[in-house]
Order: sequence, then structure tokens, then C-alpha cells
Amino acid sequence: MKVAVGGTFEPLHDGHKALLKRAYELGNVFIGLTSDDLAKHRYKEVCPYEERKKCMNRYIQGDLNSQANIQKLNEPYGSTISEHFDYIVVSPETYPVAMKINLIRKDKGLRPIEIVKIDFVLAQDGKPISSTRIKNGEIDEHGVLLR
Repeated sequence: MKVAVGGTFEPLHDGHKALLKRAYELGNVFIGLTSDDLAKHRYKEVCPYEERKKCMNRYIQGDLNSQANIQKLNEPYGSTISEHFDYIVVSPETYPVAMKINLIRKDKGLRPIEIVKIDFVLAQDGKPISSTRIKNGEIDEHGVLLR
């Protein structure tokens, strides 16, 4: 099975790890990692692409004992709007993006990708772990409260 997952993955946190773990349970994973230019549309500051890619490779090869097939995303949907995929794994936050991808695929005459939505991983306070909360100094990458 060909599986798509995408994001900025910075900092790589337990929510991202749950997403990646689920993707690797489903099949051969293709990771769309946002380019620096695309990432800066969402975040004021982001680690360089190559640094994020190295971090992803370390996690996937070490913790998941798998190979990382990472493709640079220069636009929001990457190859999901043109290539065959069996699954796309998303969080509740990115679920609307997967829906949009399937609308674009439909308009192109392509079959939809089956969407696998995982739950948020929650921090100690019961709120979702997110890159924004980590960057704001509220929590660490495991959801431990810092203030």
C-alpha cells in the first residue's frame, strides 16, 4: 500500500510521531516535508529544511526501524493530487486538507485517497500537543507543561 503523510514536522513531537507510526503500519510511506518557503507561510520561524529532514530520518530509521522516503513540498498538496496513493494519514487539524486533495483528485478524474484520521495526542493539560504550543513555551515535545 502506498501511504501519504505531510507536514512541516518542526519541532518533531509526539503527535507527529503517532501520525508517522500509523502511516508506517499501513504500508510504504511517502512523506511530503514542507520546503522552507512553504513553511514560512505558516510559521514566523522554522528550522531549515535539511535540518528537519535529518531529524525525520533519525526518528524513522531509529525508532520505526524503517526507511524514510521524504519528498520536498514546494506547494501544499505535492504528489497527492497527481499520483496514486492508497491512504493519506492526517490529524484532525489536517483533515480538511485531505478532503481538499480528494476534491482536486475528483476534478482530475482520479480516484480518492482513503483518509485515515488519527486522534490528537494530548498534553498533560488535556489539550492537543502542537508545534505552536511548543514554540510558545507552553509544553515540550511530549506534552509536559512548562509553565
